[in-house]
Amino acid sequence: MNLRAIAQLFSLRDIRNSVLGLAVVFGGLGLAFVTVYAHQTGNNRMAVIAAGASMVFVLLILVFVVPPLARSASQEASQMNLPFEFTVGGAVILGLIVIVGFAAWNTGNNLLFLVLSFLAASLVVGFVVGNYCLKKLDVKMRFPETIFAGEATPILVSLHNRKRIFPTFSVVAQVRGKEREKSVLFDEIKKILPERWAEKFSRPPIIKHTLDYFVHVPRRAAVENTAEHIFPRRGRFIIKDFELSTQFPFGFFRHRRRLSAQEAEIIIFPPLAPVDEEAADLPLNVGKFVAQKKGMGQDLLALRDYQPLDDLRRVDWKATARTRRLIVREFSAEDDRRVTIVFDTRLTGETTEKPLTLRERIEAEQSGNALSPVSQRFEKAVGQTASLLAHFAEEQAEVRLIVDDEIGEFGIGKQHLNESLKRLALIEPSYDGATKISLQTLELVTSQAENSYTFFITAEAMENFSEELLQRAKILQF
Repeated sequence: MNLRAIAQLFSLRDIRNSVLGLAVVFGGLGLAFVTVYAHQTGNNRMAVIAAGASMVFVLLILVFVVPPLARSASQEASQMNLPFEFTVGGAVILGLIVIVGFAAWNTGNNLLFLVLSFLAASLVVGFVVGNYCLKKLDVKMRFPETIFAGEATPILVSLHNRKRIFPTFSVVAQVRGKEREKSVLFDEIKKILPERWAEKFSRPPIIKHTLDYFVHVPRRAAVENTAEHIFPRRGRFIIKDFELSTQFPFGFFRHRRRLSAQEAEIIIFPPLAPVDEEAADLPLNVGKFVAQKKGMGQDLLALRDYQPLDDLRRVDWKATARTRRLIVREFSAEDDRRVTIVFDTRLTGETTEKPLTLRERIEAEQSGNALSPVSQRFEKAVGQTASLLAHFAEEQAEVRLIVDDEIGEFGIGKQHLNESLKRLALIEPSYDGATKISLQTLELVTSQAENSYTFFITAEAMENFSEELLQRAKILQF
């Protein structure tokens, strides 16, 4: 068992908090026993001192022990299928019921009993109506084929009310899912802990995305809205189910209802940005010579009869009028531009940033929000790679993506671009520093006759590349 690796899972703060929590709890229990013993023996002075000290320990427990437990319980409760929860207004009403009920029982005042009955009735009515509001509802969601991180994505959401008599009011529709079925750190944690503990320790969190808010859905009718949602990060989102919630009518409870959904996978592409002209400037005279074959060039190659699926913009109307049949123009192809983009996922190279520990990477994955400087640097490089792919695809160049040692194929068109962006959307950084792509592979790629030019995105230091390789490829560091 690797003790050093286990030490990465538990920070000094965790150990300190655990020791202090146990000391405070057992200290409070010990003082309580001392107080009981002092009362039984008739030592009033010791009982008073022990009772005062135990109150101090109670305050310490409330300050240092209860908040972490409450946060942990809240996180666990959010993953559970609880039908309802109290809101702040509901907690206030419940407190008022206790206070007014005690005052009414203590004084016997009829007015207080009337107020108590009104408060209790409003709480019961709010619970029953809110619970029934979510009955017999169906939700559907449709999303576009391509979704880019950081961009507003139109999502079509429909809510169908199958109730025959009553409408539905004030419903929030959310979709729940995970970014991955298994943590990217699972294999690393499994080397330290047993598999069952590793699964629990690295369990991916449930993520919620709010789809839309429905104010009113009539009985036996459906309401369809188009909502714009922004996915903050690239990657995968695996849909598990839908969650409908409402605080109707009084806001005392937040009722929830989970609806099963057909498991689907959404791929969020990396964000695209304008490409730097200097980075995208190819020093080769590619695309400037006419080839004697059909293509997307600008020089006329031949005239021929119109065929189904031909672009009407290529119809030669003068030749059509002269021959009295549809004639289209064919253009000659320019020489092929083939661009290879190589992405190295290793987080190496010259950097002053402290590498993340295993615990810090687990916390970053669990929070789903915090990105370390290293991760931000990696995400910026992924976005730069995606932007280069989109740029050369728009320029009608054949592009190929190589991620580590996974060599893709040359292709052109929107479908090939989407497949390449999908690969980029799912890559993860390599923290272990292991060689993922050899310089020999890179030199082989750059020396291929079919390859016009090569971009290499890496964190490797420039001095590790030969002068010949630097001349044949453009190195972009991150």
